[in-house]
Amino acid sequence: MKGILGRKVGMTQVFTKDGKLIPVTVIEVEPNTVMQVKTMEKDGYNALKLGVFEKKEKNASKAEIGNAKKANTTPKRFLKEIRDFDGSYEVGAKIDASIFTTGEVVDVTGTSKGKGFQGVIRRNNQSRGPMTHGSHYHRGPGSLGTMLPKRVLKGKMLPGHMGVETVTIQNLEIIEVNTSENYVLVSGNVPGAKNSLVLIKSAVKNTRKVSPKEIISYEDAVVDEVTPVSADQGEETVVTEEVKTEAPEEKAQETEQA
Repeated sequence: MKGILGRKVGMTQVFTKDGKLIPVTVIEVEPNTVMQVKTMEKDGYNALKLGVFEKKEKNASKAEIGNAKKANTTPKRFLKEIRDFDGSYEVGAKIDASIFTTGEVVDVTGTSKGKGFQGVIRRNNQSRGPMTHGSHYHRGPGSLGTMLPKRVLKGKMLPGHMGVETVTIQNLEIIEVNTSENYVLVSGNVPGAKNSLVLIKSAVKNTRKVSPKEIISYEDAVVDEVTPVSADQGEETVVTEEVKTEAPEEKAQETEQA
């Protein structure tokens, strides 16, 4: 198992050399710092605690500052444990997006957008009642309980708060990994709002083979600088010759004199 913490930037689209359009999610992946290494002998399980995005010390607790000093780094805003991490790392080591390769299949976990208090039709995808012919049942939750129990049964779908839940989208393909600019392109959509924390980890139920896509990259054209040429070196002077044309009256006078 391998994983890394990132921040959702937004969605865009890329084109492959075969002419296929792929919608992708841009995830900002700064190098994660290993804040703690847990072992089976000491903690009962193997795991790495990763931290990302710096936080001011005045906003951190004494425990957070002490753990950060052990890792020889600053307090981090987001912390996450990943069990059975591939490879061996020491406290204070850096993990970047290079642990993943193009074409690899991953699972992305995030916190869904908050929708506030919603009814059963939007929250639970229920159907509404008839809107005419004297019906008094339109968008309500329906019967709350049978006659015999005389209570609301457990699991009844009712109105309530919607969203702000941990959601995992499985088997997403990595389209591009850019370590120089610290971002990863993942196919499809990812749960969460913009600038929200997401966790990218190895797919659990993956049965597909790694098949990297060749996407079209757009680079700025480099224009050669043109050196200015002075007037003495390169400019050509054009000399125009004046041709005099005689009028017909002057020709007549010359013939008479002759």
